[in-house]
Amino acid sequence: MTVEMGLWRAEGRTLSRIVPTSIGLESQLEGYIESDPSMLGEVLLIIGRQVATAYGGYIDLLALDETAAVHVIELKRDKTPRDVTAQALDYGSWVAGLGRADIQAIFEAYKPGSALEEAFAECFNETLPEEVNGSQTFTIVAANVDAATERIVRFLNEGFGVPINVVFFRHFADNGATYLARTWLVEHEGQQAAAGVSARQTKTREPWNGSDWYVSFGEDGGVRQWADGLKYGFISGGGGKWFSQTLKNLPIDARIFVHIPKTGYVGVGTVVGEARRFDHTMVEVNGVATPLHTLPLAGSYRHDGDVEDEKAEWAVPIDWTHAVPREEAIWRNGMFANQNTAAKLRQKFTIEQVTEAFGLDD
Repeated sequence: MTVEMGLWRAEGRTLSRIVPTSIGLESQLEGYIESDPSMLGEVLLIIGRQVATAYGGYIDLLALDETAAVHVIELKRDKTPRDVTAQALDYGSWVAGLGRADIQAIFEAYKPGSALEEAFAECFNETLPEEVNGSQTFTIVAANVDAATERIVRFLNEGFGVPINVVFFRHFADNGATYLARTWLVEHEGQQAAAGVSARQTKTREPWNGSDWYVSFGEDGGVRQWADGLKYGFISGGGGKWFSQTLKNLPIDARIFVHIPKTGYVGVGTVVGEARRFDHTMVEVNGVATPLHTLPLAGSYRHDGDVEDEKAEWAVPIDWTHAVPREEAIWRNGMFANQNTAAKLRQKFTIEQVTEAFGLDD
């Protein structure tokens, strides 16, 4: 059944229906959506407008949602029923083949001089996920559609789970004020795009260079203090298996980028020893191998029940390339942060920002 929206002016006990008009609406909708994409029902980051495909067409709008799935947004304008759905799916098939670098290039062409990572963080208050464009959602924007288009979209969405929908807008003018009303063809609860195919992750995720790692140095209640790690050359984590087990993944000679949560990046260095219990770790002090726990430390590095390895603090000796006090930490919106104590660092944006700030060779 074709969707119809109505608007009435209530004056006392009398209702007066306001007649909608579509004059000029579809030519304006692209600009409206670009200025406030939340009118489509969820927070979106526009990354491109009139994006040229490899096959000669132009996608009206491209956007990312908070999961970094790509939304293909097409205005119906004067397209035929066959064209409006076929074109959206055709564009989607092209978008599905884009890797992370392609998405970044589209955004950079749309917003020259801006970083996608920073824009994503500003929009969603989250770090850009490692996987970008793992799935796609298709939205057709229209003032109205014919029965054939409605039938095709419902067939694909409800019958086969294709994440395609139509959002309708009506334009109303009343006593000098104008209004837009919105509804969906298929009941909308935030379009859920299909899960991405793991085989595509090599394109949709930033490549890992095989050597760079992220390390979180959490200063938690005085247990752990960055001043110690800076002075004596180590990183640590513990108090539970979840906090210490990833440290054991750090290979010798790996390059690490150390981040203090809610503060910023404070050091870059090279792993020079395997992860061991804190009370078994040796570090070099003035050329002499010294038990770490015997040094004058600001932190306690103790946890309840830490007689057990899983609850103990674990440490990894580091040769600092460049490290600074926490007061000189660097942070830029959009840089990588993770709850794991150690994780592979794929995000080129973070590596570039830290490298530049610390004056390191790339």
